[in-house]
Amino acid sequence: MKIKIKDQLPDTEIFQLVDGEPQKNKLREIIGNGKTVLFGLPGAFTSTCSKLHLPGFVANADKIKAKGIENIFCLSVNDPYVMNGWGELNNTGDKIKMLSDPYLSFTKAIGAEVDRNAKGMGIRSNRYLMVIENFTVVNIHEEKETKECGLTSAENLLNNLL
Repeated sequence: MKIKIKDQLPDTEIFQLVDGEPQKNKLREIIGNGKTVLFGLPGAFTSTCSKLHLPGFVANADKIKAKGIENIFCLSVNDPYVMNGWGELNNTGDKIKMLSDPYLSFTKAIGAEVDRNAKGMGIRSNRYLMVIENFTVVNIHEEKETKECGLTSAENLLNNLL
């Protein structure tokens, strides 16, 4: 990944579903100031993402927020309808905000894109986890393989990064 600790996040446009409609906003408008967590993953409904990564954040969201995190964001290259539907199935509710980067604007800007054409998935995002304060990266981890989520798990966040 190109982005490192102490870097400002690129203020690219991303999408989220609001009242059933896709809305495009600058990332800064969505994340705002304060201390937040952003985790990125290859895709909604994929095996590791659905079995381990997102469920870990749902289960630990209250513990994470109790350590001073204002918001938790999940970002993938899926469209905003898919991200919203996946969030609903995983009971993210108000715990985790689901973000969409369908054109890979943010993903490419931070250098997280991975080629998954051989698996029929196209270009995706690698799996990563960032702690952000006032739009600056204060901690970051990236998995070597997208099928892994130990470094980028909610449990690792709680034990080592906050």
